[in-house]
Amino acid sequence: MANQQSRQSIDDFKQFVKKHPKLIQNVRKEQKSWQEVYENWVLLGEEDPIWTPFKEQTVQPASQAETKEEPAEKNDFVSKMVTAVKKMDMNQMNEQINKMSQSISSLQSLLSQFSGGSSKQPQQGSGQHPFSFRKD
Repeated sequence: MANQQSRQSIDDFKQFVKKHPKLIQNVRKEQKSWQEVYENWVLLGEEDPIWTPFKEQTVQPASQAETKEEPAEKNDFVSKMVTAVKKMDMNQMNEQINKMSQSISSLQSLLSQFSGGSSKQPQQGSGQHPFSFRKD
């Protein structure tokens, strides 16, 4: 019984993919995996706006085509961002943030040493050379 339901679900998914040929191109470009597309299809359903950019487009007048491309590009950007976040390894990201923080701290301390050193020079007294050299 469960096997028959899963088979029916897979067949329905195949029909859905045939209606959305740009999904195939998207998976082939490795922007998404079939597993990810299938999970989104099961969770969101066929009528979700996320599938709009992947539908087969009919010929439209030029003015309508231009206005519809902008939301598709926005949806594409959002889907790319979601995919990028899913692919991130949080441990590596945390490690990189810690390294960046340490680098910034080191740079700040270095700058404070230089800025502190330049303000101390005039206090040494005029006429003295900042380096001490001995004559032989």
